[in-house]
Amino acid sequence: MANALLLESAQFKGSDTPIKSSQLSSASYVLAIANLPGHYAASASAPANTIDIFDKSTLQGVETLSGHEIATTSLHAVENITGISSTVLVSSGKDGRVKVWDPRSNAPGITMTNSGNSRGLLSCDVSPDGLTVAAGTELQGDDALILYWDPRQPAAPLRSHGSTHSDDITTVSFAKADSGMPHNTLLSASSDGLICTSNADEIDEDEAVLHVGNWGCSVSQAGWNDRSPGAKIWAASDMETFSTWSTELDLCQSLDIRNPSLHNHRTWVTDYLITCSNNSSNTPNNVGVFVGSNEGDIALLSNSELSTANAPWCLHNIWSNGHVGVVRSLLWDEENKVLVTGGEDSKINVWPTLSPEEHAGDDSMEVDQP
Repeated sequence: MANALLLESAQFKGSDTPIKSSQLSSASYVLAIANLPGHYAASASAPANTIDIFDKSTLQGVETLSGHEIATTSLHAVENITGISSTVLVSSGKDGRVKVWDPRSNAPGITMTNSGNSRGLLSCDVSPDGLTVAAGTELQGDDALILYWDPRQPAAPLRSHGSTHSDDITTVSFAKADSGMPHNTLLSASSDGLICTSNADEIDEDEAVLHVGNWGCSVSQAGWNDRSPGAKIWAASDMETFSTWSTELDLCQSLDIRNPSLHNHRTWVTDYLITCSNNSSNTPNNVGVFVGSNEGDIALLSNSELSTANAPWCLHNIWSNGHVGVVRSLLWDEENKVLVTGGEDSKINVWPTLSPEEHAGDDSMEVDQP
C-alpha cells in the first residue's frame, strides 16, 4: 500500500520540553487520563491497578484511589450522574464493577454490580442526563454483554444485551446531547469487528440496535466525531488501522494510520494511534488524530475530508523528548490549553498545546507524495 499524502501545516509548531512532569505512585503504565476540576486522574496498569490524582497547578500526586481489584479498564470524568450536576470520576474494571468515586473520600460513592456475577468489564460510559450507565463486558463462554444500569439502583443492571456483539466489547460511548443523534444513542465496538449504535432506552435488544457496520478487524477504540461533516464516527483497530463512518455506519474511509508519513526537511513516521479528540483550536473543523512513535514522541494529525477515501492528511504539531517508549494515554485539556500524556514509562507530562490554527490545512505545504 502506498503511503498516504501528508501535508505539513503552514502553522506547524513543535515542542521538545514538557511544561510539567510527574510519575505514577507505582511502576505501571498510564492507561487513561481524566480531567477533574483542579486535578487530573490517571489509571495505572497491573500490578497496581490504582488511580492516582494529581494537582493541576503543580502536577504533584495528592491522592491514590484503590481502583479495581483485577484491572482498571476505563476512566472518565463525567459532569452529571444520578441527575445531579457534579463532576465525578467513573471507572470500570475486570472485577465486574463500575465505580463512581466520591470526591470527598478515597472510596467509591456508588458501585454498580451485576448481581454477584464477576464478568469482567472492559469499557463504560454515562449518558448525558446522568441516568443511564452502560458497560461492555469481555467474552465469557459464548456471550459478551452490554449492561445498562440506573446508577440510583446500582445493585443490578436494568437489562443486558447479549446479541449485539460476539466478542470483547472494547468501547461504549454515548452521543452528546447536542450531537443531533436520538436521545441515549450508544456507540459500541468489539473485537468481533462490528461497530454498532443502539437505543439505550430500548428493552428489546432486536429493537434496540439501530445500525451495524462490519470493519472485519478487531476494533480497539471508537468514538464520536463532532467536527467533520458526513463522517460522524471514528474507529481504530488492533492493527493500527483507522476508519471513519457515517451515522448509519456506512464506511467512509479506512487506512493504515502508519501510512501518512513525512520525509522532507522534517521527518515524521507513525508507529501507532494513541486516540482521537475533538478540539476547537488546532483542528477546528475535524477530529484530531493523535499518533505516536516507539521512541515516545507524539504528533497531531487531521484530515479535512474524512468522508473521502485517500484524502490528504495534515501534520499540525509534534511533542518530543517527554516519554521513553510507547505513549498509552492522552487528554486534551482545552480549558487550560495544555496536552496531558501518559506512557509506559509511568510518566505524566503536561505540554503546551502550541498554536491555534484558524484554517488548518488550507495553506499546507505538500511534502510527501503517495
